[in-house]
Amino acid sequence: MKQQRDHYDVIIVGAGLSGISAAHHIKTRCPGKTFLILEARESMGGTWDLFRYPGIRSDSDMYTLGYSFRPWTNPKAIADGPAIRDYIKETAREEQLEQYIKYQHRVSSASWNSDDHQWTLICDLPTGSVEFSCGFLFTCSGYYRYDQGYMPDYPGVDDYEGQLIHPQHWPEDLDYSDQQITVIGSGATAVTLVPELAKQAQHVTMLQRTPTYVVSAPERDILANLSRKILPAKAAYRIARWKNILMSMAFYKAARRWPKAIKKMIQNGVKKELGKDYDIQKHFNPPYNPWDQRLCLVPDNDLFESLKSGKSEIVTDHIERFTSDGILLRSGKEIKSDIIVSATGLQMQVLGGMELTIDGQTRKSEDSYCYRGMMFSDIPNLANAMGYTNASWTLKCDLTAEHVCSLLNHMDRHNYVQVTPIYSDDPSVNEPLLDFSSGYVKRALAHLPKQGKEKPWRVHQNYIMDLIDMRYSKVADENLRFE
Repeated sequence: MKQQRDHYDVIIVGAGLSGISAAHHIKTRCPGKTFLILEARESMGGTWDLFRYPGIRSDSDMYTLGYSFRPWTNPKAIADGPAIRDYIKETAREEQLEQYIKYQHRVSSASWNSDDHQWTLICDLPTGSVEFSCGFLFTCSGYYRYDQGYMPDYPGVDDYEGQLIHPQHWPEDLDYSDQQITVIGSGATAVTLVPELAKQAQHVTMLQRTPTYVVSAPERDILANLSRKILPAKAAYRIARWKNILMSMAFYKAARRWPKAIKKMIQNGVKKELGKDYDIQKHFNPPYNPWDQRLCLVPDNDLFESLKSGKSEIVTDHIERFTSDGILLRSGKEIKSDIIVSATGLQMQVLGGMELTIDGQTRKSEDSYCYRGMMFSDIPNLANAMGYTNASWTLKCDLTAEHVCSLLNHMDRHNYVQVTPIYSDDPSVNEPLLDFSSGYVKRALAHLPKQGKEKPWRVHQNYIMDLIDMRYSKVADENLRFE
């Protein structure tokens, strides 16, 4: 049954990495605003609380994945999931944000009323539903479905008598010691799972249809740890953060400008670790250029060390069908498996899957153009935190939260109650929001907002350009309609 509706100036959807960032910025930059955080799950942390598979870790360094306002002091730059989860929770506790969070409140719909200039949200609870209203809606719910990962329709899967698992729903009590395990996939989850599972399993096979670019990096950042010994924590953090930002940007630009040279450099790095007799061309030679899809980062060569030890192997082939005790490949080879892990990716989802209506009319995100990578055309008083595909997620989310605060303060100064991005360029000239060839992106393109050719309707995927644009340019421009 519905309860009494409460009203807030701002409602944040999601208590993960970006949601806690948004709450920090609103609390510190808009101190007069009332706000609330609605979290669908029973605890904070988002991705880093949901994923519990063995070895879960970041695929970005924590000096850029961490918050701009709170230094990362753990000596490990490539951190494991529990450490990141603790960092988020400690930040919320230090910022006194826990009191603003309502757990197990999944926002199922959001309705805008232009007469009242406010959103009405309906939240599903275990015991029923409840309504909230707000003047501004800030969604920080990530980009994928939390309740279901992507599982292909494998031929013969019903014949398999072993255990089939998706990493997004890892069984807490799974005992995989001395088991034959096959991990299907070649992305970040697969390259994380394989060396970790191999520590206890009898043998682990990484079965990939298409290879991925794999790059090794030190688990600990020597410069960052040295700087922290001789400098104040915030100064050391800024140095490490900007060093890593500039290095990752330079590498990305080089990969886009000289893809053949960067491809050769990456493959030479793999060859150095695995030896000249390893079939690099078969197992580490993707049919696309570097950064057409996200690169896989492995700390301290752990994947390569596992392969060299013989505890794990890579098989590049196509699945013909599942059998009672494993997988039959198109080549005719059969992989015997006690456990099969389908590390086959995510299902993308915009705005946490909530239904949007504007004055009673259903509004779909794919009908909109993305403004400054954070708002959608013709949808008033709504911002969405969306990170980078070629860099750390939090870099863009922090900038987005800052700009939302600047926008809210601008509206207060001018007594505005509504702001709506208006796209006036040629609607026939548009591109997908994400220029990425990964499977999870391709599957979702039809449901993603579009982008235009020029800023502010162009998503840069460039931190410095966004920093200048969102922090130092004027808040109000001709693309925004204020009321």
